[in-house]
Amino acid sequence: MGGFETSIVVRRPLGEVAAYLSDLRNDPLWRREWVDAEHVSAGPLRVGTTTVLFGEIWGRRMKAVYEVALYEPSRLTEWRTVSGPLPLTFRRAFRAVDGGTRITFTYEATPSAVLKIVEPLAIRMGRRQLDGDIPQLRAILEG
Repeated sequence: MGGFETSIVVRRPLGEVAAYLSDLRNDPLWRREWVDAEHVSAGPLRVGTTTVLFGEIWGRRMKAVYEVALYEPSRLTEWRTVSGPLPLTFRRAFRAVDGGTRITFTYEATPSAVLKIVEPLAIRMGRRQLDGDIPQLRAILEG
């Protein structure tokens, strides 16, 4: 299993940051690969909440369904792929720091045997994409 971790600090209160980033419907606003999102589950966020994210890759529309695997309000939200192009677990952890909130993003992929060959490239691309999206996230949260 391969993956990566990165963290940033934003100048916003912990509760606001955690609420924003624990709702995957906000991801299309700051993640370039997603164009739309919708909750499948009704009610408040909890373990088992399911969200569908829609993206476009190489001109083709794709859909990925994620389920909340772990949820500790204002501390940690973790999702796993229910269906989609890549078996993935990702989490966003939150911690209050002087002047704001530290967000730690962790991604772990479990690629199939075929995708295992390109795993190092896919990890580099995923990290580069997240790093490229962080300025937009920071602009939204700190704006």
